Amino acid sequence: MSDDSFDIRAPARTGSSIHSCDERGAHIEVRAELAPVRLSGLLVNELCMHALEAVPEECCGLITGAADQRFRDVHRCRNEMTARHRAEPDVYARDGREAYWMNELDYLHVQERAEEKGDRVTAVYHSHVGAGVYLSEMDQQFANAPLFPFPDAVQIVLAVWDGRVTHAGIFERDPRTRGFVGAPLALGNA
Repeated sequence: MSDDSFDIRAPARTGSSIHSCDERGAHIEVRAELAPVRLSGLLVNELCMHALEAVPEECCGLITGAADQRFRDVHRCRNEMTARHRAEPDVYARDGREAYWMNELDYLHVQERAEEKGDRVTAVYHSHVGAGVYLSEMDQQFANAPLFPFPDAVQIVLAVWDGRVTHAGIFERDPRTRGFVGAPLALGNA
């Protein structure tokens, strides 16, 4: 690895795993054997700051870019899951500590501003507090929903443990299957 990069790879685990998943266990993990996807240090720093500031809840937001720079700008969005849980706990069983619900006005505003600049939303990101880097079944359901506004965006997940972002992964769609494949995230030239 060159001096201008730093891997934020999920540590190898055996036996019992810190990666939680829902009852069905259908989450997607980072495949450590895949080449890491590189993001600029400034971008990763902004993602990590947001994740740490949101603790004890998950953060969420969007990244915009264009053909010449796929991941250019980070846009924080508000996580409304706790408010939804409090209003309708039978409908929203989880609160913001275990899930996120991106504020609709926030993401519509980001989308509009990006389109005005000739950019588009290229990534959706969120954090897991006290859990590993994986794309949960719920994350996949949202990303595959017919009305999901960013079906071609990659998914970025950051793990927060003991006040630190310990690792991160990026989940891109396989062009053949349209399913997600998780790869390590690394600092370096994007």
